[in-house]
Amino acid sequence: MNKETKNTVTSTAKTNNIETNKAEITEAKTTTTTAQKPKSLIIKLEDLIPFKDHPYKVIENESLIELTESIAANGILNPLLVRPAENEEGKYEIISGHRRFYAAQKLKMKKVPCTVHFIDRDAATVMMVDSNCQRTELLPSEKAKAYKMKMDAIKRMPGRKPAENGDPVGPDLKSTEKLAKESDDSPTQIKRYIRLNYLVPELLQFVDEGKIGMRPAVEMSYLDEEVQRDIVDCIDESGGEIFPSHAQTRRIRAQAENGEITYEEVKAIIEEKKPNQTPTFKIPEERIFEITNRRFTPQEFDEYLQKALEYYVRQQIKERNRDAR
Repeated sequence: MNKETKNTVTSTAKTNNIETNKAEITEAKTTTTTAQKPKSLIIKLEDLIPFKDHPYKVIENESLIELTESIAANGILNPLLVRPAENEEGKYEIISGHRRFYAAQKLKMKKVPCTVHFIDRDAATVMMVDSNCQRTELLPSEKAKAYKMKMDAIKRMPGRKPAENGDPVGPDLKSTEKLAKESDDSPTQIKRYIRLNYLVPELLQFVDEGKIGMRPAVEMSYLDEEVQRDIVDCIDESGGEIFPSHAQTRRIRAQAENGEITYEEVKAIIEEKKPNQTPTFKIPEERIFEITNRRFTPQEFDEYLQKALEYYVRQQIKERNRDAR
């Protein structure tokens, strides 16, 4: 081997070694990033930021007041779950612990204990929903947004196949079954919650306040925004006294799907008297027996009662006429 050839071989070997080393370093960095274990840190409050599009509301209610008092007396016993914020050097995004973060701010704390998870946004979304799903005071709107966020995150994760013949504006069955395994709600109930995301804000607020039930809310979620706004206007015109029932919303939806439905038609359906708005009077069976010394079937008692009332009214009229003489 001559000198020139030897130099060429040596140079090639060096180049190959450099490229190999670069590849090894890159692989090591990737492995460290993806498999890095959670780390416990004390983090300044000013370096914590809320999770983007966080579905849970921090409401200053009795529960939050109790939490604040507990932290004031004992400190934060359960560290906040966070992750390094994307595109914000030195900042951490809160995955779970927004109420503890709020309480710490109220108490003017400077730092809080945190567990840092080195995960991407989709994995963080799943962790955020799972860590909050056991809370009993969640509003329907919070569950609606949380379930949809988790479902969308799961669908984006590697290895997931796109759903076939899924509801174009709602969850497919396999997705809701997976969510149900990790929550206390059934697949059907989860699908209903997710449908709430398609309500206009005013109707969703009525659901949160318990003025509109889940089933009529789901029916209205399939209506376009204009018809939903018509329903809101009808409720407002009634002074917040009349809300559509499940049967009424089914009729509105059916009519809207069969063609255009006007505001007047929506109003006419909603203002119909519902069966549960008709007053009923109940008399205990034993009391009836005490008065009549008889046992009746419901139909027999209905006929007997009508006759008894008619007789009573006639007697009252006779007495008034007699007293007037």
